[in-house]
Amino acid sequence: MIPYENLERVNAAYRVDFENRFQSFLDKGWYILGEGVKQFETAFGQHQGEGQRAIGVANGLDALVLCLKALDLPPHSDVLVPSNTYIASILAIVQAGHRPVLVEPDIHTYNLDPHLLAAALTPQTKAILVVHLYGQCCDMDPILAFAAAHHLKVVEDCAQSHDATYKGKKAGNFGHCNAFSFYPTKNLGALGDAGAVVCSDPILAEQIAALRNYGSHKKYYNEYLGYNSRLDELQALFLLVKLARLAELTQHKQRLAQRYREGLKSDFILPKVLPQNEHVYHIFNVRHPRRDALKAHLAAAGIGTEIHYPLAPHQQKALQPLLAGQSYPISEEIHATTLSLPCSFAHSLAEIDQVIEAMNRF
Repeated sequence: MIPYENLERVNAAYRVDFENRFQSFLDKGWYILGEGVKQFETAFGQHQGEGQRAIGVANGLDALVLCLKALDLPPHSDVLVPSNTYIASILAIVQAGHRPVLVEPDIHTYNLDPHLLAAALTPQTKAILVVHLYGQCCDMDPILAFAAAHHLKVVEDCAQSHDATYKGKKAGNFGHCNAFSFYPTKNLGALGDAGAVVCSDPILAEQIAALRNYGSHKKYYNEYLGYNSRLDELQALFLLVKLARLAELTQHKQRLAQRYREGLKSDFILPKVLPQNEHVYHIFNVRHPRRDALKAHLAAAGIGTEIHYPLAPHQQKALQPLLAGQSYPISEEIHATTLSLPCSFAHSLAEIDQVIEAMNRF
């Protein structure tokens, strides 16, 4: 059996360091916004690049909400967002008090198509929420040029793109403020829910730091109507351990992805990587018109797969009050044909060869 993911095996490599960090956590007796959170925020900010500050929050969805709230957009602003993103991107817009306006992706990269932004623009459009899906950055230059021309704020959803680069710059360096998730399956994954906001504007960073802690910079003194969304101290300590080895994990996943690219038959549509990008393969997906039959074939061979995602956002029941009657054929095509293959720190090249052999027999 080759599971799609095996977090026990992934985290076994860090077990001794985790145990040492946990013992230190117990000994200190400081469990909320302690030294561990400060150390991780400093380390992750430096990791992102010069002048970047990281603010730890409870999860990736909260990171997106806090970004949009801190930008202080006019109430009920339109925010452009990809039509094939995970629902969290859209939920964040709604929970921040704004209206999602869906824009179709490029069918080859699965990221926002910059050429379609103009058709979606309205007088109420105030921001673009870009999503670096599956581990590849969006084509940021035309998106940023469009945003500048129309005075729009830009937020990056970097939940799947830790250390992905565009023209040598890491995801999270392009927007006004940018959201990361450290959900356990991410390339940089905690052992529970966790997230962060990254930005280079010190004033915005201070506001987000207060918003995540009841709107307070100083205990019992509240400047904003805030939230309780603090990065857990223990998760911060675990993330410090894994951050130090993130490059190793990324390189391993890239090797597995390259093996897929070399071994799979041309029957399968592989993700296109833009020449200016470095893809980190949080997800390695293929597309096939008989996706469901392919998934069943692999399951019969003892190979686990996932679908990211089986239903387009505009088809979700929860979003019908906002998006009912809208049609996004490119998104629907992606959601109907995409299949995510095993591509984890827990997998070996030999296991990937087994997946390839089973795929090519289909």
